[in-house]
Amino acid sequence: MKLLLVEDDLEAAGFLVRGLQQSGHTVDHTPDGLVGVGWSRTRSYDALVIDRMLPGLDGLSVIRLLRSAGILTPALILSALGKVDHKVEGLRAGGDDYLAKPFAFTELLARLDALVRRTRAQQTTDVLQFADLELDLQRRTASRAGRRIELQPREFQLLEYLMRHAGFVVTRTMLLENVWDVRFDPQTNVIDVHVSRLRSKIDRDFATPLLHTVRGIGYSLRESA
Repeated sequence: MKLLLVEDDLEAAGFLVRGLQQSGHTVDHTPDGLVGVGWSRTRSYDALVIDRMLPGLDGLSVIRLLRSAGILTPALILSALGKVDHKVEGLRAGGDDYLAKPFAFTELLARLDALVRRTRAQQTTDVLQFADLELDLQRRTASRAGRRIELQPREFQLLEYLMRHAGFVVTRTMLLENVWDVRFDPQTNVIDVHVSRLRSKIDRDFATPLLHTVRGIGYSLRESA
């Protein structure tokens, strides 16, 4: 799993990051709620682990901002406030689970596994649709307005990722990690080449372009420029 940890207690954060990494997960950490909001909007995570009592922008406000922006990444709230009313407040703010401090690290792992498992099960579908674009994951076919589009395997993977994140900006880093499974930028134009080929296939001969370049950031699948 790729996780984002938003925790201002650096000692606790260090412990969590080490434990999660040793358990085979990739972890980004920030003590700042606003940074957490920004990263969640521009990077792809399987789950968020957010401390409730953050300075400045508190954890519940972070989650509310993300939900209002359409970011539905599952969020586990960590907090020293463990009463039922506190948990209810956290869940109503958009949190998916709530873990009171102190907690056993094994419980944290189990809760994260359950969150991601449930989310992936909910996302399982045979056909992805955006505007008049359709991607059949079982038959491995693509079409737009009923017209068949022939895609190479990597182009199919690229389009699937873009469609799962339709309406949001997808960065080069997100594409490298999730489509090419590369954890560093090799400084090649491989992404640009594949995006260009994909754009020519899904937008050519159609009045409304769907695949847009966001200069200096990445790409976005949306109906407006």
